This record gives sequence, structure tokens and C-alpha cells, in this order.
Amino acid sequence: MKVPLLDLKVQFKEIRTEVLSAIEGVCDDQSFILGQRVADFEEDIARYLGCRYAVGVASGSDALLLSLMALDVKPGDEVITVPFTFFSTASVVSRLHATPVFVDIQADTFNIDPEQIEKKITPRTKAIIPVHLFGQCADMEKILDVANQHGVRVIEDACQAIGAAQNGHKAGTLGYSGCFSFFPSKNLGGVGDGGLIATNDEALRELLLALRVHGSRSDYHHDHIGLNSRLDAMEAAVLRVKLQHLNTWNEKRAKNAADYERLFAEAGLLNRVTLPRTVPGNVHVFNQYTIRAKKRDQLMGYLKEQGIGHKMYYPVPLHLQECFQPLGYQKGDLPVSERMATEVLSLPIYPELSEAQMGLVVETIKDFYINH
Repeated sequence: MKVPLLDLKVQFKEIRTEVLSAIEGVCDDQSFILGQRVADFEEDIARYLGCRYAVGVASGSDALLLSLMALDVKPGDEVITVPFTFFSTASVVSRLHATPVFVDIQADTFNIDPEQIEKKITPRTKAIIPVHLFGQCADMEKILDVANQHGVRVIEDACQAIGAAQNGHKAGTLGYSGCFSFFPSKNLGGVGDGGLIATNDEALRELLLALRVHGSRSDYHHDHIGLNSRLDAMEAAVLRVKLQHLNTWNEKRAKNAADYERLFAEAGLLNRVTLPRTVPGNVHVFNQYTIRAKKRDQLMGYLKEQGIGHKMYYPVPLHLQECFQPLGYQKGDLPVSERMATEVLSLPIYPELSEAQMGLVVETIKDFYINH
């Protein structure tokens, strides 16, 4: 038996009729760009998140970029974020010719270390982008406290954390804006690229509605220079169907994580692997189930031989990426992020994963450590 890292076909079989009906409706109407279906989805997901507004855009990367554009981030400005994340978290800063300023992460959560933020704030700091990595919220209370003291906006990168929560508040609703991705592998995945910005700020919403259509508030009149970054009606129709199942899927991911914890303990592997920790007060939605493993690279080779799906997020921290070398960071500057890059390994966690499959994953890892 092989175990894939992710199996979207199994999910699709369960909701095939609903999804195809939604797609057929869009095709019948021949209304593909924005329109009522996008507006309905925005309303539904804002209600789900518990925020006032949601603005659908073309991708999670664009959600981050448009949030910075709305803040008028420009050359000379600085934006604080982490190096242990997907590339777009920092690349959107550089695209606006501003400077990403990297803060190290905490080893137990993989999220930004709030205690290190304040010393990186300067008069040029325009925003902080904490990342809710792998499906768990960063410490927003401490982050917002520092940000508010210095008059800095917080943009939440919640692209991996739809449905996650902290002290009863959903990820993406605590800062100035919250950015989400609907890439197919996400907990709420579309049939292509898609993204969303959540906010409680009415003025920001109105600006974002213009920025996503080239900065236009009425046909061919442009108040700003924006982007072509719209959530398609087809995506919105499918996502609206899937949103009804999201809580169930997230609960299954959490159950799978709990089962992994039990299986790893029963296998006597807790001295070989470090399991993900959920901070009290957080609801973790496990977009990835990421362990830290001794002999990680050798283990990956063994898992590949045995047909066990896995992936390494992320092998090279952003401050050491070639394109960011002009920023002047050196190896050793952000030691926790650098160490995590040598230890982390993500295992299958998707909702439809069976107990037998999880058992095989853990048993295969146990076999590796017995023989190595």
C-alpha cells in the first residue's frame, strides 16, 4: 500500500455532484468574471470568518500584494516578516521595491518570535506580516501589542490557516487585513488559483475592490494603479460548495493529528521525532502535519523508496535565497529558521486519510530508525 501526501480525488468523489452542478450553473449563465457568485461567496466566507468584509482576488500572493499596495508601501519602506515561509510572503514586499526585514521563528510553532519584533522596528517600518504557518496562528496578542505601540499595521498571512483560530477569533480577522489562498492543496482549495482578503475596515474594502480591477471604481476611470486580480466566478462557485464542508474537513485533520501523536508515542519514536505543538487557546487546522526528524534527509529517501508521501517545507530560508542576497543576511543570522530547514518533514494529513494509512506511515518511520 502506498500513501500519497495528498489525494484530492478522494475528496472530489464525495462532493462530485455538488461541484459539477455549481460548475454547470456558471457555464449555463456564461458569467465568468466577478458577478453575483463571487459576491455570494465573499458574503458567506466573511460570515464564516466572523469579519465584516471579504474581497476575492486571484491568488494568496495577490492578497498579500494588494494589502501592501493599499497601505501605500513604497521604496524605502520596511516590512517585517519571517524567512521560514513560502516565497511570496517576502517577494510581495520586494515587488513594491520595499525591504523585507526578517525576524526568526519559534522552534515549537514555526511561527514568528514576537519577542524579537520590536528590535527590528525602525521609523521606516510600514507593516508586519506574521505567517500562520502550517495551520496554526502566530501569537497575535503580542504581535498586535507591539504593532499598536509603534503605529504599524499587521497583515496576516493566513494562506495556510483557513479556519484556524486563536482565543475564539478566526485567523485573518485580527489584523488590518488577513490574506488567504485557495490553491488546490489548501484546506479550502479551488479548481485553480484563487485568494481572498478579509478585513473589518470599510475604507480598506472599498480600496481593495478598486485595486483588484486596475484601480478603477467605475468603467475606464482609474483613481489608482491597481492589478488585474479578480476571483473568477467558477472558483467562487466551487469554493462556496466546499466551504460548507470545511469545518468537517478541518476536524478530520485535527483527529488525524491526534491519531499520529498516539501512534508515534506507541511506536516509541518520541526520542527520534518532534511532533507539532498546538499552543493553548489555538485551533490548529493542520494544512501540513510537520514533524522534526533526526536523520531527516536519510528518512526522506527511505520514505520515497517505500511509497510514503512526504515533502520538505522549506529547504532554504528566504534570507539565504540567492535573490535576497543583496539584503546582506549571512548564514547564522537567523539560527532557528536555519535549523528547522534541516529538520522539518511534512507527512500526509488530508481528511480522507485512513487509520491504516497513518499506521503504515508511522510503522515505516519506525522501520527506518530501527535499521539506521
